[in-house]
Amino acid sequence: MTEESTETRQRVLELVRDYDKQIAPDGTFRPGVTPVLTSGAVLTAEDRVALVEAALEFRIAAGVTTRRFERAFARELGVRKAHLTNSGSSANLLAVTALTSPSLGDDALRPGDEVITVAAGFPTTVNPILQNGLVPVFVDVDLATYNTTPDRVAAAIGPRTRAIVVAHTLGNPFAVEEVADLAREHGLYLVEDNCDALGSLHRGKPTGGFGDLSTASFYPAHHITAGEGGCVTMNSLVLAQVVESLRDWGRDCWCEPGEDDACHRRFGFRLGDLPPGYDHKYTFSQVGYNLKSTDLQAALALNQLGRLGEFTAARRENWRRLREGLDGVPWLLLPSATPDSEPSWFGFAVTLTADAPFSRHDLVRFLESRRIATRMLFAGNLVRQPAYSGRSFRVVGELTNSDVVTERSFWIGVYPGITAEMVDYVVASFRDWWARFR
Repeated sequence: MTEESTETRQRVLELVRDYDKQIAPDGTFRPGVTPVLTSGAVLTAEDRVALVEAALEFRIAAGVTTRRFERAFARELGVRKAHLTNSGSSANLLAVTALTSPSLGDDALRPGDEVITVAAGFPTTVNPILQNGLVPVFVDVDLATYNTTPDRVAAAIGPRTRAIVVAHTLGNPFAVEEVADLAREHGLYLVEDNCDALGSLHRGKPTGGFGDLSTASFYPAHHITAGEGGCVTMNSLVLAQVVESLRDWGRDCWCEPGEDDACHRRFGFRLGDLPPGYDHKYTFSQVGYNLKSTDLQAALALNQLGRLGEFTAARRENWRRLREGLDGVPWLLLPSATPDSEPSWFGFAVTLTADAPFSRHDLVRFLESRRIATRMLFAGNLVRQPAYSGRSFRVVGELTNSDVVTERSFWIGVYPGITAEMVDYVVASFRDWWARFR
């Protein structure tokens, strides 16, 4: 890069910062007019600069910035390896599919093997189980934490159980250390779906660092964003190699895009029934996908990762303010953090009691009329969803609380774009609704 082009680049980036200032909203909250969203990306001028800088350098595929992000993200979770993907859903698919890889030998999962998971959740935690010919074993949740419990997981372990795949619901960690102990005791794999919980701690350790594999999402609704994106993390170098191969078409070669012969044996392998010296760049050891991301997404995610602590603190404060403000409001079951956990909350769950003189539909419509956005607790009881009709699965115990979630639960936002003034407006709106029934 010449001195002149370097100066031009700096001028462009300064213009980007100026542009960001010019279009920034005034930030005034107008009750009943300004929407109080459930989630959203919180972006700054430096995020915009990071994207433009990557574009100026034409980093349109995965490259140096992707590698920088993967190393930084692995350090954040205290694990050895991280692989950036194009979405959190793809990360879940890769994590479960990796457990079926022939590279694991006799430890690989096979069609018909059972995987314990939670009935009340998001489909892409469960879909990879079915997509790999495995059998979900559904367990119920607790209505205080919206997570399952170690005793429910233990009761579901059977002779064909091979893995546990569970999400930290709305950022609230499940009792992951105890579940990890159960997995080790019974020789099971544990996959943590950490997509809603980045920044959460259980017994002082980051969630996403307990399982054999964990996943993250960088969709705009999540704790940090890359626009679209996700990540798979792990400590096992064998699983890391399998995940990378599955993500990158199933190839056996580990060269970076545009790189040749990093191993100095490109034409020196003999694998499968291929002729001697067949180009390693075109040798495939897994039945894989193309689920890669780009350096543009990595540039944004890397900048956002530096603000994770700030975002986590804001989420916790908004959740605390809601919890205190709604304490004592009749007919509401309020959430609690899992013991020994410090959640980085994704949302604030509310469940109506059975004796409430109104329906969830009525309360949700009232809140929405006040521009307070609401969301169901994802798919509710997945067993009742049409997508799973006729599918092979097993249920252990009653799914009573999962049905309650389906019929009487919803959640509201705590993301960092919500101000204290907005939270107070939400609390006042709940209390206005309650006053109608006094």
